[in-house]
Amino acid sequence: MQFFKEIYHLFFPKVCLCCKEQLLKNEIIVCLKCRFELPVTNFTEEINNKVEQTFFGRIPIEYGTALLFYKTKGISQQLIYQLKYYGHQEVGVFLGDWLGHELKKSKRFTGVDCIVPVPLHVKKLKERGYNQLTTFGLSLSKIIGAIYVEDILVRKSVTETQTLKKRFDRWKNVQEIFHLTDVKRFENMHILLIDDVITTGATLEACALQLLKSNNIKLSIATMTYTE
Repeated sequence: MQFFKEIYHLFFPKVCLCCKEQLLKNEIIVCLKCRFELPVTNFTEEINNKVEQTFFGRIPIEYGTALLFYKTKGISQQLIYQLKYYGHQEVGVFLGDWLGHELKKSKRFTGVDCIVPVPLHVKKLKERGYNQLTTFGLSLSKIIGAIYVEDILVRKSVTETQTLKKRFDRWKNVQEIFHLTDVKRFENMHILLIDDVITTGATLEACALQLLKSNNIKLSIATMTYTE
């Protein structure tokens, strides 16, 4: 079996999703060079980091973190695009494992009971075929020992793209589009709300406001990337 795998990779070599160079035997998803060039935030153990500052005075959160800085035309952006638009769901596993081990070692992100992703509308889910957060969330859940729930917080309508919108327009665009199908499901839990990219935090805020309708919950936020 190993022989046939080696023959297959000889004709169809795996390449780095960032630089497109052929991956070496022990390299996964990205080559070692690109791995070291990824802009790591080191937010997980930082008190009052930029993610937490984003939501100060807006929603009450316990802790917030992001794994990488999102830089336009940078390798972190390339990874997110490969995951989100080109079907490379293994990127979600790669980033989820990475951040999961950070959270597990952290003294701050303890006692998380449940991981909830920002949901896609069913129409967009059908078009894309997957939620880009699923493999990320499942990887996190396995490592930190929390359940993964993606069918209680739902998106009621499809919004316009957030990419070119200003802060107020982003906030206005996502208000009242999320809904909890079971308000009691998350009672007395510490929930980790996840997303791929955080810019203004408008989408996460709208999701959080719905989750906070549950009684006696704690809420933390973790994303793959943070936009400066």
